[in-house]
Amino acid sequence: MFNRKNVGSKERIARVIGGCLMILFGLVPLHATALGLAIAGVGVVGMVTGAVRYCPACAMAGRKPIDNG
Repeated sequence: MFNRKNVGSKERIARVIGGCLMILFGLVPLHATALGLAIAGVGVVGMVTGAVRYCPACAMAGRKPIDNG
């Protein structure tokens, strides 16, 4: 099943970079504690939604990307 892309190019870059930073912050400074793993998990979700250019939460809200590039 192919879904319509609903994450624009600028938001995609922000999601991937933000996700990487959240993973690093959750695992390194917080030493993989429960809070650190939760933050890293949210970072993984952000990184994946940026990489595949599809966000299920945005689709449920009916949000469309601002830039189609």
